[in-house]
Amino acid sequence: MTSGGSFYITTPIYYPSDLPHIGHGYTSVAVDTLARWHRQAGDDTWMLTGTDEHGQKMLRAATANGVTPQEWVDKLVEESWFPLLETLEVANDDFIRTTQPRHEERVQKFVQALYDSGHIYAGEYEALYCVGCEEFKPEAEIVDGTGPFEGLKVCAIHSKPLELLHEKNYFFKLSEFQDRLLELYKTEPDFVRPDSARNEVVSFVKSGLKDLSISRSAFDWGIRVPWDDSHVIYVWVDALLNYATAVGYGDDPEQFAQRWPAYHVVGKDILRFHAVIWPAMLMAAGLDVPRGVFAHGWLLVGGEKMSKSKLTGIAPAEITDVFGADAYRFYFLSAIAFGQDGSFSWEDLSARYQAELANGFGNLASRTVAMIGRYFDGVVPTPGDAAEIDLRVQKTVADAAAAADAAMTDFRPDVAIDAIWTIVDELNGYITENEPWALAKDEEQRERLETVLYTAAEGLRALAVLLSPVMPASTATLWSALGADAALGELTAQPLREAGTWGQLPAGTRVGTLAPLFPRVEQTV
Repeated sequence: MTSGGSFYITTPIYYPSDLPHIGHGYTSVAVDTLARWHRQAGDDTWMLTGTDEHGQKMLRAATANGVTPQEWVDKLVEESWFPLLETLEVANDDFIRTTQPRHEERVQKFVQALYDSGHIYAGEYEALYCVGCEEFKPEAEIVDGTGPFEGLKVCAIHSKPLELLHEKNYFFKLSEFQDRLLELYKTEPDFVRPDSARNEVVSFVKSGLKDLSISRSAFDWGIRVPWDDSHVIYVWVDALLNYATAVGYGDDPEQFAQRWPAYHVVGKDILRFHAVIWPAMLMAAGLDVPRGVFAHGWLLVGGEKMSKSKLTGIAPAEITDVFGADAYRFYFLSAIAFGQDGSFSWEDLSARYQAELANGFGNLASRTVAMIGRYFDGVVPTPGDAAEIDLRVQKTVADAAAAADAAMTDFRPDVAIDAIWTIVDELNGYITENEPWALAKDEEQRERLETVLYTAAEGLRALAVLLSPVMPASTATLWSALGADAALGELTAQPLREAGTWGQLPAGTRVGTLAPLFPRVEQTV
């Protein structure tokens, strides 16, 4: 992406009946970090998240709790999903709920257009259905039950019995788009990423596509089919359309033209919906397909995918209450290669927090600010001529900034953080090698001391800018302690793609005091 370009990015919309766990948080902070990066880089950025509130699963949960479906989803969203965004410092531009009138009305317009153009027909359907997935299951995801479910067919994902449904439904002619989809994957090799996800999608489409049932008539909690109100629109069709309805499809052509198409970041378990069904629907409607679909891996706890039903779900607040939101964001985005599965453990989180955040970045910031306060009365000194060792720091900063931007553009926040962290390591080594505390004892080394501490402070200035999308709270604290807010303006207003340009922090800037950015955690976790 070049500065000034359009960057519309989405999380999947989440089922509110599944209380937020760290897997949901992982997706949200990844998308938020990418959005923050592009926003601060000057791109016309828009981040969308939201909740998927229709479907049979939601209806059954509401009934079991003795309330209407709308009352049920309102309670869940207010009590669990809005607070998640605050807990994790997510700065989304919009939050869409599929029960909002703006969404429901625009979905009906889209589906009506497909019907009018001959892409939808009436038919009958009989297949095994998973309420948990809200999906008629393909053979590959149907297994024989064991234990209490012996003799039954169960969902390979949820390990719950499937229901045999026979209904008169409306169908979308998905099969007619097989060749166009394969051509899309061929001509746009980055449409699905990473490569493992792309290969999976191509293989699935090559094996043959069947027409998709897009309505249900056995229950009424959903958006009515506009030409037949005895049917509601299949929840996945309803859900996928949020990406278009949220930016004005059907009502606000100017906004839609400005924002669409989007980048979608999703878990790999819902890749097929986003990389096959969704672009086919858009093709049928004569609209641009998404810019791309990135499927990240699963978070594993004890070797199993995160799941409330299997008691492996961990609420994000269990982590942030101990380590803070910035540590949560840093850990999950740096410890796991984005696009691959990753294992979570409290021991690994605690070790990385201590080594990389408290001892690495935090200690670097604290001692640099403290030494400027002690040796220069809190005023950033004027550097002398740069020695080779000083130039090495400058090159590290410039190289890291460029590498991080390339990695973020490539949807690899983990690689970007690795690049940025070379600055942390370089500066810590630089201070150890130059020993400013020793230089301060020799008046003849005063100019060298000035250069060393200016170099450390300017390196921290670059770190604050580059890490701001990842750790917004701690970098804002550091920025203020450096006096950079008074000297340079707000942190989030700093041109991110210029962060590697050396010498931006003015000599003479007055620093403040800095409490530990990442206090030591004494709790046993």
